[in-house]
Amino acid sequence: MVEKPPNFGFMATGIGSVPFLEVEATCREINRLFPHMPFWPQFVKRSYLEDMSVQYSEGLPLLAVNQEKRTLAVSQSGKRELELVSFYERFLSEDIEAFAISEAYAPGLYTLMASLDEVKSGQAVYIKGQTVGPITFTSGILGLDGRPVIHDPELSEALVRGLAIKALWQVRVLEKSGRRPVIFLDEPSLSAVGSAFSSIQRQDVIDKLQMMISYLKSHSDCLVGIHCCGNTDWAMIMAARPDIINFDAFEFMEHFLLYPDGIASFLQGGGTIAWGIVPTSGFTGDESEKELMKKIGEGIKKIKKTGINPQIIAERSIFTPSCGMGSMTSLNAHSAMNLLARLQTESLAQDTESSF
Repeated sequence: MVEKPPNFGFMATGIGSVPFLEVEATCREINRLFPHMPFWPQFVKRSYLEDMSVQYSEGLPLLAVNQEKRTLAVSQSGKRELELVSFYERFLSEDIEAFAISEAYAPGLYTLMASLDEVKSGQAVYIKGQTVGPITFTSGILGLDGRPVIHDPELSEALVRGLAIKALWQVRVLEKSGRRPVIFLDEPSLSAVGSAFSSIQRQDVIDKLQMMISYLKSHSDCLVGIHCCGNTDWAMIMAARPDIINFDAFEFMEHFLLYPDGIASFLQGGGTIAWGIVPTSGFTGDESEKELMKKIGEGIKKIKKTGINPQIIAERSIFTPSCGMGSMTSLNAHSAMNLLARLQTESLAQDTESSF
């Protein structure tokens, strides 16, 4: 039996990072604004442990965090073989708890889970988590030879597998809410792939993304998305076969729409587009629902020209900010979250299909 694709209908959710310091108050606000798909917040200004790569490094082999120097690097323990053997023993035995994210690294996860409202019977609701993606993670950590560990096949494979089982631990936690988990792989580094600034091969990107996606899909009922807030080779992302593609629709709408047939095929195959329509970089507070909905409408009209049923587009669409909000001021982040929630409310209250 073929699984029916989810009907998101322009639900809204966040990316992850926030500039706030108050953990409980932030989680309450997220629950209030995004009841259909709350996300757990990453408090990047509270602790270096909530850096997007450091946050997922616990329990992974040969990595050392230095909070004082704010670095994550390959350790010089000299126990490479021993640590890799120990890692694979835990990974292959599926000792998921050995790869837990502790509360010191993710207070937002624990606090959100404790504050969620009970799910009503028959209510279609989700809960979103996130992890650093395999390309951003392995290309951002330097090995002992001074090169990114993505160029160390043995270690990079172990780290990608480690990220996958850590994401599965997160899924198991989120499942306890009674909601269906959605996990985004955060991949800002994909915007450099194919440029003169990156020697990473396209197929290597697809293989690493697909490894994490297939692992999560084979071990759970979660939906897996890929988030890239810059421009990239979107056909490459589609080739990795995620459930959801999240892009910066405010800045890069035209670039994304250069792949109309691929987008239509992705949607018809059950995929979902997460439109990052509320800007985070350069947010002014003057942005309006009308302005942003018009921008979304223009994008949808171009996809409709491929002949795809507009109802499919509406059902398989999510609203998000263009990127994480961690670099914004607290005032602007609050404004952006409320704007995003208003877009969701407006879309859910009207016949979105006919409005475009």
